[in-house]
Amino acid sequence: MDGWLEQYRGYILIVLLCLILIGGAFILVQRPTPEPIAIATVVASTPTPLPTATFTATPASLRIYVSGAVHVPDVYILPPGSIVKDAIKAAGGSSDDADLVRINLALALYDQQQIYVPRLGEATPAAPLPDGAPPPTLTASSETGDSGGKIDLNTATLEQLDTLPGIGPAIAQRIIDYRQANGTFASLEEIMEVKGIGQATFEKLQEFVVVR
Repeated sequence: MDGWLEQYRGYILIVLLCLILIGGAFILVQRPTPEPIAIATVVASTPTPLPTATFTATPASLRIYVSGAVHVPDVYILPPGSIVKDAIKAAGGSSDDADLVRINLALALYDQQQIYVPRLGEATPAAPLPDGAPPPTLTASSETGDSGGKIDLNTATLEQLDTLPGIGPAIAQRIIDYRQANGTFASLEEIMEVKGIGQATFEKLQEFVVVR
């Protein structure tokens, strides 16, 4: 018996080893497979840009005083880009005695401008006024005597003052109010004490006025 074991011991060991391997493999196959773990990937969302508010400047309207040979002299509010022709149209159009040849109907307007439409037969100023302002000597020539056609600041009416370059009806009224409150003007320069009349306006009108 011992001789037999010695003779076949190697084969027996091989068979036992095979049985062990087969058993181990069987145990591994029978083990439950673990569930896979899902890893969620978080993607950062891109923030939606907020709309940027834009502000568009609206051009201001033009305040234009139209006087002279028009049907309805007054102050009119006109849109930006308007021309002299638009201002005359807003004032009801020119009257039959208007001398439109002497003004530039295509001239662009600016805020607080005065447009004076001359009448046929009115005196022509020494130099043309590009902005359509009235010739300062038109209403004063028959009333100023030896003043060379200049307007006397101490006696001028609102209508006469209104014809001066750079002086509209509002400033003309301030001149009269100042005169009533402070007495007659002692010098031409004193008119700059009136609100709305600065050095630039004074230089425009000083050659057309006088203080007596």
